[in-house]
Amino acid sequence: MNKEKQKQLEELNVQYAKLSVYQRVEQLYKDFDETEIMLTSSFAATSAFLLKVFSDVNKDQKIYFIDTGYHFKETLIYKEYLTQLYQLNVQSIQAETESHLLTNEQEMWKDNPNRCCEINKVDPLESIKKEYNVWVSGLMRWQSDYRSSLNYFEQRNSIIKFYPLLDIGFVERDDFIKTHHLPFHPLKSKGYNSIGCKHCTVPGNDRSGRWNNSPKTECGLHL
Repeated sequence: MNKEKQKQLEELNVQYAKLSVYQRVEQLYKDFDETEIMLTSSFAATSAFLLKVFSDVNKDQKIYFIDTGYHFKETLIYKEYLTQLYQLNVQSIQAETESHLLTNEQEMWKDNPNRCCEINKVDPLESIKKEYNVWVSGLMRWQSDYRSSLNYFEQRNSIIKFYPLLDIGFVERDDFIKTHHLPFHPLKSKGYNSIGCKHCTVPGNDRSGRWNNSPKTECGLHL
């Protein structure tokens, strides 16, 4: 990263640290054109927070959902419900059929979860990332050791990552959802606090239910 780009990110981080979540999203459209912005959502445990904010600020924003083919049925129902509730502009993307079928035939999530995530999550997103300059994601610092080290804006290879919820705490997140009467994911009431693919997710606090009994903590999208 050149010095000019580094200085730009440093200035953005200082500026956005002083703003509320709504102000950050509003400012994003002043600092970047809508055509430069890529927003992704997993429609997981508490995705309604960020989706509600973007719905209020810009309903035209395209939201990419990575359909791994292994989501809980509750996730797909939740996705459709939030899409209708907030009139979201959602587009699903997925792996090539042959590659996905290979992960299923080999039950790749058991012995090679990194490769399974790469095929069903990372590769589909890589195919569209080149069209954008900024990638918005709802990561929060408290969710993992890796995420605790992030800043609001981070350069990741050829794209800038933006995390408008980064400093939102666990209690603050849930209070926002309750105050605004936002719907939780159906599985949250059953102890699922972080929800991914059905093969690799069990009930647990924070992200402890993801890739249970495995050192793996990230699917690879955000590394």
